[in-house]
Amino acid sequence: MTKQNETPPEQGEQKIARRDLLKVGGALLGATGLAQFFSLNSLAVRTKSEDDGPKWGMLIDINKCIGCNYCTYACQAVNNLADDMLYNVVTTETTQSGEKYFLSRPCMQCEEAPCVHVCPVGATYYRPDGIVAMDYTLCIGCRYCQVACPYNARVFNWKDPIEKSDKAPLFGMQEVDNRPRGVVEKCHFCSHRIDYGVERGLVPGVDEPATPACVVACPTGARVFGDLTDPASPISTAQVEVSVTLRLREELSTEPRVYYVSPVAESQAPFIQNVGR
Repeated sequence: MTKQNETPPEQGEQKIARRDLLKVGGALLGATGLAQFFSLNSLAVRTKSEDDGPKWGMLIDINKCIGCNYCTYACQAVNNLADDMLYNVVTTETTQSGEKYFLSRPCMQCEEAPCVHVCPVGATYYRPDGIVAMDYTLCIGCRYCQVACPYNARVFNWKDPIEKSDKAPLFGMQEVDNRPRGVVEKCHFCSHRIDYGVERGLVPGVDEPATPACVVACPTGARVFGDLTDPASPISTAQVEVSVTLRLREELSTEPRVYYVSPVAESQAPFIQNVGR
């Protein structure tokens, strides 16, 4: 079973301002070398796997997203998240031509994840299937990963676990263990569902019990999930059908495994390049 989570404190509490994060970011520059040393040496067992197994990915069609937040609510219910601890966020953005659209943003599950490179204890690591996972028993709450993530996809757990998400049972029930206070959490593509399904011969992206809750909950089919290495998987066939897909902030070479279908003409493709800054 996978472990996860984060969130900012309530107003008036120990809320960290953006300028403070920038200061922390500066301090992290000196620590990055040490973090990489640990990640690439003593914790080498947790680095990327080059095996021939599946590599899971997600496609989000912005043209189909209606901003209902069902993906967020299902994620909250399954992971038992409070309203200030979101792994998936839906924001309203504007195209270059002034048209509004909804952008749903989970963890990008980067192939070259900055969060993995800066973690000094190996708490953030690559699973063999490409999912960037968390080991909460190792996390020391330094938040290096949170600062390093260019997608703002991580949240810090300031509080003790809630008893029950207010999104349950309407959007699902808790499926993973609570995380302790003082760790950083994140989306994990519902890896517990993937593992459950694969062990039973189910196909993630096809069979609901083996598919991320956000994908199952989407009422318009805006989210598609599957094995990027399988040309017959739902995500592979969907990518062929739409012909052009984009990824957030590709200039950073993080190689995200979350793809988007743009709401604008291909000539306006840079619409998502600044998201997360």
